[in-house]
Amino acid sequence: MTDTLPLQDRIALVVGASRGIGYQSALALAKAGAHVVAAARTQGALEALDDEIFAATGRHATLVPLDLIDGGGIDRLGGAIFERFGRLDIWINAAATLGAGGLTPVSHIDPRGFAKIEKTNFTATYRLIRSLEPLLRVSDAGRVIHLTTSLAREPKAYWGLYAATKAGAEALMLAWADEIENTPVRISVLDPGRMRTQMRAQAYPGEDPETLPHPSEIGPLVVELARGDRVPAERTSFKEWEAGLATGH
Repeated sequence: MTDTLPLQDRIALVVGASRGIGYQSALALAKAGAHVVAAARTQGALEALDDEIFAATGRHATLVPLDLIDGGGIDRLGGAIFERFGRLDIWINAAATLGAGGLTPVSHIDPRGFAKIEKTNFTATYRLIRSLEPLLRVSDAGRVIHLTTSLAREPKAYWGLYAATKAGAEALMLAWADEIENTPVRISVLDPGRMRTQMRAQAYPGEDPETLPHPSEIGPLVVELARGDRVPAERTSFKEWEAGLATGH
């Protein structure tokens, strides 16, 4: 580990790595020296990420096409990481969905759409914790960064299902953090705030994306939280971190 490569030789899994914050987090971790295991549904998007990682670092990522509604696939993911690497040092949990219907009144949500969003945003978090905890415990300083939203604590109209599933996932993460506080694993719940992502555009199609931070801007914070030589805050937000960086605090 060096100042220029603070995550050298760390094994980092990024779930939801095909776009947005997950994509940029994977790229930032790779540039900081980590070997990235990138998981997402879309093979083509994963290959594009790998091309960019290779261009920046001269090293390839490990690509894992995975749909989070596939609980068996999540179980197999842990086993595959153990067989290849024997441990996991970093897990970025960045995958989430609004569903194909986007923002919808609670009473209008289609049951099938409800099930898919619930499985992706909530149940998958439980399945991933179950699959990955043994691997993180093997690390000398396991780090988990879970992407959340302010809506998990302050839900708004039409965001009901997304807010509820993200609140549930956040609760799971914080309870888990309390359960494993006597291990070397530390969990950070990170609120990125408003960012220039596909999900944001889906929710607010009339918004000018140029007024929003690019997802790459959160990369340095993700690297900081993933460092094994520092103790990360259990809760943090990009907005607060950016303000602290700007003021030198």
